[in-house]
Amino acid sequence: MPFGYASPEQIMRDKADYARKGIARGRSVVVLQYEDGILFVAPNPSRALHKISEIYDRIGFAAVGRYNEFEELRLGGIRYADINGYTYDRSDVTGRGLANLYASNLGRIFTESIKSLEVEVVVAEVGDTPDGDAIYRLTFDGSVFDEHGFAAMGGQAEAVATRLKEHYREGMPLAEALGVALTALTEPGGERPPVAQLEVAVLDRTREHRKFQRLTGPRLERLLSQGTATPPPAADSAPAEPGETPPPTAPDGDVDDGSSPL
Repeated sequence: MPFGYASPEQIMRDKADYARKGIARGRSVVVLQYEDGILFVAPNPSRALHKISEIYDRIGFAAVGRYNEFEELRLGGIRYADINGYTYDRSDVTGRGLANLYASNLGRIFTESIKSLEVEVVVAEVGDTPDGDAIYRLTFDGSVFDEHGFAAMGGQAEAVATRLKEHYREGMPLAEALGVALTALTEPGGERPPVAQLEVAVLDRTREHRKFQRLTGPRLERLLSQGTATPPPAADSAPAEPGETPPPTAPDGDVDDGSSPL
């Protein structure tokens, strides 16, 4: 046996462990259905780097991990959507098609490259009715999960998903859905991220043409104040007063150069 030999199984395990550790250092992202579409919520102290973006008319993108790596995936998805929409028809660009494209690229990189991508991605498509909504979660090795109702990734994804499951219900209005997302993203007894450190967007089926819209400023503050009525996960913790915003905190280790997980 040659010196330094490692079995293919060991190499794959090492690459998977490396990717999981990198993704876990990023802050969690929540994607969930609400009454009129799909909501994206992510704590993000950076004003320059987005974790949530638009891909096409009805399709949104969210990611955690290394910014420079998932930004390349996002741009590749936009090019794919533009070319196919122009060559064929805009309706031929679907969330499923994008998810398959990303799965193929992620799987190839994981198998062939020395280093796997430290990313996890959600591709969401809003339909004309809630039954037509689709949420696809893709992991670093190209695996695709067809999520129903909500998805959580990055950071403490399992704990966030558990809290989402406790509070989520179908057909929630936007303010309530936002409150549920923030409850899931907040540790029991912890403080919610301040408005300035939140990235929030929706795919709103009631909008004409482009469905993607970022929620910022007074509208986001108003929705947050309405959503504080959402019960917290711990029975002994009191809900925040309407309009109350926690004091800003400076997260550790945040940089805007794209080198650290977001």
